[in-house]
Amino acid sequence: MTRSYFGTDGIRGTANTWPITPDVAMRVGMAAGLAFRRGDHRHRVVIGKDTRLSGYMIEPALTAGFTAVGVDVFLTGPVPTPAVSMLTRSMRADLGVMISASHNPYADNGIKLFGPDGYKLSDEIEGEIESLIESDMSRRLAAPADLGRAKRVDGERARYVEFAKRTLPRNLSLEGLRVVIDCANGAAYKVAPEVLWELGADVVSLGVEPNGLNINRECGSTSLQAVCAKVHEVRADIGIALDGDADRVIIIDEKGQIVDGDQLMAVIAESFAEDGRLTKPGIVATVMSNLGLEKYLGSKKLTLHRTKVGDRYVVEAMRAEGYNVGGEQSGHMVLTDYSTTGDGLVAALQVLACVQKLGRPVSEVCHKFEPLPQILRNVRIRGDGKPLETEIVVQAIAAATARLGSTGRILVRPSGTEPLIRVMGEGENENMVLEAVDDIVSAINRTAA
Repeated sequence: MTRSYFGTDGIRGTANTWPITPDVAMRVGMAAGLAFRRGDHRHRVVIGKDTRLSGYMIEPALTAGFTAVGVDVFLTGPVPTPAVSMLTRSMRADLGVMISASHNPYADNGIKLFGPDGYKLSDEIEGEIESLIESDMSRRLAAPADLGRAKRVDGERARYVEFAKRTLPRNLSLEGLRVVIDCANGAAYKVAPEVLWELGADVVSLGVEPNGLNINRECGSTSLQAVCAKVHEVRADIGIALDGDADRVIIIDEKGQIVDGDQLMAVIAESFAEDGRLTKPGIVATVMSNLGLEKYLGSKKLTLHRTKVGDRYVVEAMRAEGYNVGGEQSGHMVLTDYSTTGDGLVAALQVLACVQKLGRPVSEVCHKFEPLPQILRNVRIRGDGKPLETEIVVQAIAAATARLGSTGRILVRPSGTEPLIRVMGEGENENMVLEAVDDIVSAINRTAA
């Protein structure tokens, strides 16, 4: 199915250019509202956002679309993406919307949609919404007396704070821990420090002064220099770096070493297994996860079920196969005992619970395996070209795969959120992997010359 609007994580692009424009946002609101109008009750949608300047443009446009088809709108202001998922369920809303481009720079924005069960929409439902966006919806607008109402709600952030706190075991607190939290000047800039402080931690906050233009800029999970430096400066026990909408997390140990999503999945999987909390003997991750994780899980008699890249596909596999732990190397952690989508703060709390329970430093708790050398290159592409279909690139990928043989692997894929081709190589011989990746990158660049 050809998709014009939706990528791997909702609709995303540069603000005020197609498809992130007010007119498209209004039509998305109308189409999504129509798609989820079921039954005779008053329909409602929860709309949250991160701290991007363009959120002030997209939010009222979506509101206009929803109210035009008779859907009541509840506006939360800046909250994490998992808060929107949680609130959609707890408020018995028909739909949830998060206005965010996640880890992208401030100039980008996006629209993520959640169904009444709090899960991201399937490809089929997104296709239905796309068809409605392109259709004439004028005859399906609400009558004047049936228009939706919109109101801003103030207490919903507190609901998420209490929800997050309850995910820490009752017999544990964070007293005695000095925690650096980097909120990326994004959606969690208020809630994350509050949760950690109320649980007893000594909190040092970074990235909590959003101005609409500084989200993810030199801070957060994709820019770790600041949080690493602060951990060293204040001699913290742990650093926690969230991204712009707080659905992913990267941990920094007390030595300033980075702990990625693969290590975090190993920590949580082992802890859940020891406590008898795994619903199946394994976890779900994407094709990007390191082979070292797979080998480590195997040593614990746990399996690794792989999916294509995208936390939505991880969740779909978890639901279909019955797993309750999954995630991505990039830091998306999905723990369905607590949430229906990635939640960086809740995942960090599970790691902190392990640290407190074991009474050992983060560097020991979170270093579960030695990852195989993995090289990732992002190649920016221009226009509508399809370099992966050209003969020169196909040959380069085949040659690189043959060179690594059974000791490694090559993964080349287009990004679902940016105009990039992502080239990943992994294997036992780092120099060989580097050469293989460089050859593919060179071939892709030659197609654009």
